[in-house]
Amino acid sequence: MSIHLEAKKGDIAETVLLPGDPMRAKWIAETFLKDYVCYNEIRGMLGYTGLYNGKQVSVQGTGMGIPSTLIYCHELINEYGVKNLIRVGSAGSYQKQIKIRDIIIAMAASSTSGINNSRFINADYSPTANFELFMKAALYAKKNNIPIKAGNVLSADEFYEDDFESYKKWAKFGVLCVEMETAGLYTIAAKFNVNALSILTISDSLVSKKSMTAKDRESSFNPMIKIALSTL
Repeated sequence: MSIHLEAKKGDIAETVLLPGDPMRAKWIAETFLKDYVCYNEIRGMLGYTGLYNGKQVSVQGTGMGIPSTLIYCHELINEYGVKNLIRVGSAGSYQKQIKIRDIIIAMAASSTSGINNSRFINADYSPTANFELFMKAALYAKKNNIPIKAGNVLSADEFYEDDFESYKKWAKFGVLCVEMETAGLYTIAAKFNVNALSILTISDSLVSKKSMTAKDRESSFNPMIKIALSTL
């Protein structure tokens, strides 16, 4: 048991899917896993372990933003021996050609967070995906005719920014979309020499101003989850 997770040693698999929303963790377990059990309810941040195609996998809610995500990732890695961390989340499109329901695999993560400023003073650290997980996900998507886009994403600290048009600066330099966790995930994975990948479904667009309903989000996330589970 760790501070924020009540699981015992062995209760959590080496591969963990990480949705921000704990209710999405519950939905993933109920929809995709067999013989699943709930190992965590502390702070309502639900965690489950079950079987997918006979292989053990866990799914753990992380909450929103880098600070919350890092708490769970740190404990999963250091207290439970997790080796593969795969974020499955939503994102907002920065590009005209990236539409609602499109799937993005984050090759790298820019950030407005100060997470690495104290580590790399007067320098910029570039958090990136694990190549093997990235290739497994990309090849599965290609084999199963699931369109994906891959590239740089932005992990932002603020959901409601003062300057709504500020996204255009990032878009100009090829950033595909915005979310709130990937840069932290990739950084902590590098620090502890484990594997990380972030797979995102576009739920809204800053360009077209369109967005999914809550019900749409649930039904539209199936392809993303299947890609993540393919890494097993």
